[in-house]
Amino acid sequence: MQTGQNRIDQLFADRSRKRFIPFITVGDPSLEVSFEIVKALVEAGSDLLELGVAYSDPLADGPTIQRASQRALANGVTIADVLAFVAKLRDAGINTPLVLFTYVNPVMQYGVERFFADLAKHGADGAVIPDLPAEENAEATAAAKKYGLHLISLVAPTSESRIKLIGEQASGFIYCVSSLGVTGARSQLRSDLAEFVQKVKASSGLPAAVGFGISTPEQVREVAAFSDGVIVGSAIVQQIERNLSLLAQPETKAEGMQHIKNFVQQLASGLQ
Repeated sequence: MQTGQNRIDQLFADRSRKRFIPFITVGDPSLEVSFEIVKALVEAGSDLLELGVAYSDPLADGPTIQRASQRALANGVTIADVLAFVAKLRDAGINTPLVLFTYVNPVMQYGVERFFADLAKHGADGAVIPDLPAEENAEATAAAKKYGLHLISLVAPTSESRIKLIGEQASGFIYCVSSLGVTGARSQLRSDLAEFVQKVKASSGLPAAVGFGISTPEQVREVAAFSDGVIVGSAIVQQIERNLSLLAQPETKAEGMQHIKNFVQQLASGLQ
């Protein structure tokens, strides 16, 4: 049986090919539409998907993803719903690696051991928990390993003195935060970003994917030159938001989906 670790490890086995990693908030604008969006993202060339679990206090997220979380929460979407969503994707034949993006509080409420056990049971490949410090992640790391999953570590430009510690603990790939602050599209990236990513990669030998603030094909191309993967979240969630009215009506939903798919294809073209 293929585990989440295997899927992610196989994905990054060939370092010569860069990986495109989109993020969406599951349940925005609905679970049914999110399912169709994921299928469109896979068709558009996504290599791995980050599935956001809506949370009322998303510390790492800017206004765009906060609004998406609010819409999903208004729909009553829970961790259990997102796990069922993953299982539904697997049942539909989608074998793309799937990683849940969530926060410490919901995981603690759900139960750390139970959370990772259910991730594996439902077909997920790992989790990103941005507010879980490396110094406090022993329980989650052990549970992820026990169930054949990766707990993806984040490292920020301010983590200078902790890069080695985070790198030693990292699993699967390392999520390099491109800029300070919360998620959100930015017009320019840090001038020292390439140097930072090289330090991170040297700390662990693992692949490094870069996220936060990437929103154009040109930025995707720039970041891909020195990383193993490019993560795009807010720009895609913003595209979903712009098409909410189209997605809400059966007669225009296909048009809205096509707008989202075209946008993601344009972003992914930056890797070619």
